[in-house]
Amino acid sequence: MAQVTFRDESASGRPLEEFTLPGLPDRITARELLRLRVREEVARYNAAPSPRFNGLVKPDDAEVELNGYRMRAARRIDWERQADIAERAFARNGFLLLVGDRQIEDLDESIDLTADPVISFVKLVPLVGG
Repeated sequence: MAQVTFRDESASGRPLEEFTLPGLPDRITARELLRLRVREEVARYNAAPSPRFNGLVKPDDAEVELNGYRMRAARRIDWERQADIAERAFARNGFLLLVGDRQIEDLDESIDLTADPVISFVKLVPLVGG
């Protein structure tokens, strides 16, 4: 069984948040890994809902803040809905998924967690005026 560290980074590479999960399979697809990450962060939030959510993607009815999201009211979040939003964000280049120093470009790609235990999510900020 593998242990993985999920790390959020700014576009400049500055670490923002991170957490570690033990007991994962040695090989997993990027899609499964993404959904696992979202399920875990939502479970942590739902255990103690607050006005602020620090997650990969914005929940419905939340406002973007620096390195997180302000909830209009503390409430439970549906992890499956959040995981679907994360998959769509990945497809639109809303964030980069890095395993070690390699960028993952397809969610169906298999990842060896024993070789690369640090998974980085680099949130991209759209340019104003585009």
